[in-house]
Amino acid sequence: MPASLLPPAAPLAIAAEVRLAYVLEHFALAYPGAPTGVIGYAGTQALIEIADFGEVFFRQTQAYPAAPSWRDWQGQSIPFFFDNRPEIPLLVFQDDKVVISADLISAAFYLLSGWQEYFSTERDRHGRFPYAASVQKKYGFVALPVVNYYFDVLRAAVEYVSGQPLLPRRWGSRQAAFAAFISHDIDNLYSAWKAPAKAAWQQRQLGRLGKLLWQHVARPDAWNNLEAVAAAAAQYGAKSTFFMLGAKGKAANGTPNADYNLSALLEPRLRLLKAQGCEISLHGSIGTALDATRLEMEMENDLWYEGNGLRFHYLSWEPRHTPAVIEASNCFGYDSTLSFAEHFGFRNSYCQPFYPFNFTAGRAADFLEIPLNVMDATLHHPNYLQLNPAEILPALAPVFAEIKRFGGVASVLWHNENFDPNNTQNGPQQFHEIMRHLQQQDAAFLTGREIWEEFTTPPITPIHTF
Repeated sequence: MPASLLPPAAPLAIAAEVRLAYVLEHFALAYPGAPTGVIGYAGTQALIEIADFGEVFFRQTQAYPAAPSWRDWQGQSIPFFFDNRPEIPLLVFQDDKVVISADLISAAFYLLSGWQEYFSTERDRHGRFPYAASVQKKYGFVALPVVNYYFDVLRAAVEYVSGQPLLPRRWGSRQAAFAAFISHDIDNLYSAWKAPAKAAWQQRQLGRLGKLLWQHVARPDAWNNLEAVAAAAAQYGAKSTFFMLGAKGKAANGTPNADYNLSALLEPRLRLLKAQGCEISLHGSIGTALDATRLEMEMENDLWYEGNGLRFHYLSWEPRHTPAVIEASNCFGYDSTLSFAEHFGFRNSYCQPFYPFNFTAGRAADFLEIPLNVMDATLHHPNYLQLNPAEILPALAPVFAEIKRFGGVASVLWHNENFDPNNTQNGPQQFHEIMRHLQQQDAAFLTGREIWEEFTTPPITPIHTF
């Protein structure tokens, strides 16, 4: 989307109390049982006193703050934004209180809220905030969940003043150290033959072309494989979440949506997958990230009796508009769109689900975001990383280790198209290598709905209005 067509940014000053409430809500979700009322800005008589260096910045609409300072925390070099006095120790312990000399609240709010992309006018050809314009790219920390490190600093301070250990969130009936969310965007079911047929035609291999055309008519398409995809994940005890596209054909801007219709022919297959424990959710078509009415219409298909999860096609997300669209549709408990298509890691520098910030309303959104960490196309694509097959798991293992360290969710998207055995770059073999690794690390494999339920059952009352 050209900058001239972007919705205007809300001219909203984000006060210190708003930043503090939003960040501490998520700290309490990351560390269930954390005491309340012990963390505050300087001058509030809190037991943990945070330096306030962000007030001027958050009255303005600049996309980027001053460069971070880098401090060592638990053996890792971490960027600290709003750290105006890096020569002072990060934690100053006193008899009955702790002073934190960097403004961790402003730094965490800046990254977690997506401030940079809300106020930046940079967008790529698909209308997305690009990785190239991000602070994660500029300062090289996309593979670090920096906000979780900020929370770890707060954890150390809280343990000091309370005398009690704080443990990160655990997952599933086994109370595993971290969770894994395995999902599949179903963009195409009937098009595996097209690229080989086109190549055969261009190379005048008429015999091969004829064979491909015959196979297309006589045999199921290699991408029409929902059951095989679910079975591949089930080998590791995982239940797949399928995001099904609600519109067929090209969008108005020429971007393709599905090559299939959500017809009665698909319904029995989807119901059987649900009976096996899989989740069927909506893959919002091109344009629905900006249009609540269209999004609601796609949800009205009677296949969507689950009505809980959402991911937008092409990872479409306009920060000035999409949170309000999802809220207005009133259909979704969670979304799982937020990721950089160009790089694996942490778009909001956080490895747990969180409530996006609604800048227009000046509060947390009422739906949960399960951020996406790894997409198959990111790993090997002409426009993205172009990793060799042997490079994929070594590149991802440190990311998964960070997620496990902080009790987060490893969210992996593998399109059904890339279960085609002819794909040797980011295909079934690479998927199985990732799944074996997550299993060996003892992840709790959960669907998106199960993750959402763990955040909302028993009921947790988020502080959504400030």
